[in-house]
Amino acid sequence: MKVAMIHAPFDVRVEEQEVPALGPQDVSVRVHAGGICGSDLHYFQHGGFGTVRLREPMILGHEVAGVVAAVGVAVTAVAPGDHVAVNPSLPCAQCRYCLEGMPNQCLDMRFYGSAMRMPHVQGAFREVLVCKESQLVVVPKDLPLSSAAFAEPLAVCLHAGRQAGTLLGKRVLVSGVGPIGALAILTARHAGASEIVATDLLAEPLALVARIGADRTINLRETPDALQAYSKDKGYFDVVLEASGSAAGLNSAIQVVRAGGTIVQIGLGGELSIPVNMLVSKEVSLRGSFRFHHEFAWATNFIASGAIDVRPLLTEVIPLAEASRAFELAGDRRLAMKVQLAF
Repeated sequence: MKVAMIHAPFDVRVEEQEVPALGPQDVSVRVHAGGICGSDLHYFQHGGFGTVRLREPMILGHEVAGVVAAVGVAVTAVAPGDHVAVNPSLPCAQCRYCLEGMPNQCLDMRFYGSAMRMPHVQGAFREVLVCKESQLVVVPKDLPLSSAAFAEPLAVCLHAGRQAGTLLGKRVLVSGVGPIGALAILTARHAGASEIVATDLLAEPLALVARIGADRTINLRETPDALQAYSKDKGYFDVVLEASGSAAGLNSAIQVVRAGGTIVQIGLGGELSIPVNMLVSKEVSLRGSFRFHHEFAWATNFIASGAIDVRPLLTEVIPLAEASRAFELAGDRRLAMKVQLAF
């Protein structure tokens, strides 16, 4: 099979590998669509993120969907020919957090395309993926697999929405509208938010989210003081979904969230300095949001039912053979929202 292997920054190669053997509870999936995520771009552009660095070649990718090709003798949940979305998380089910119902915090997590451990956990950008049946959610055969491949990033946003509490009737600010920010807007709209304001530094992604559910968009590069009006009377927004991962984004969130409001930090940006006095005096809840678990199946169902339409976010589908071009395009936020590889 062919795989997309990262060796170093800007060095992604299409290589040949043997297909792994099929165990009793394993499923062989012919991958059809794979979305390039922000973490994939960090490996491509920087060789890692934070303290995580590539120490050996690694197959990228974790946002995939495909068709079941073969199943192990003990598999009962899926059958050859089924169309499936693939959950890239494989928690251990034995550590304290798994047993406490927090498998996204698993101490022995194996997450596709991750250099957090050594040897690295190889990713899903491959023509044939052998995975556990527990990782698969069957989708309707008339659902484009390019849409099913959005289940993973949508699950991230559904988990963030749960961290925020109820969004019904709430005024929501989404800070940073890359793919996660855009999906956070779709999540907030689906959850019944009464008003959604989106901020970014680029006009192109803001124009897209204005079409999919944002009531107002603010280009902070063009109008850096535009959020100040929302800081009056200790803030305006009930919830801020912070997806930029920047110090400026989080600082602005603390300024404009109302007293007693909630900020959910989705974006990763390393060490950030924040105005703690304001956070304390306004009694703001600042919550992290990391990956997902149950939300993966929910995301798949929302996409399959049409309750959340992810199709406007797909910029282009590029053949695996042109993986380098796909990563270059995905890294240009003026030109692309979500780029997928076709296998």
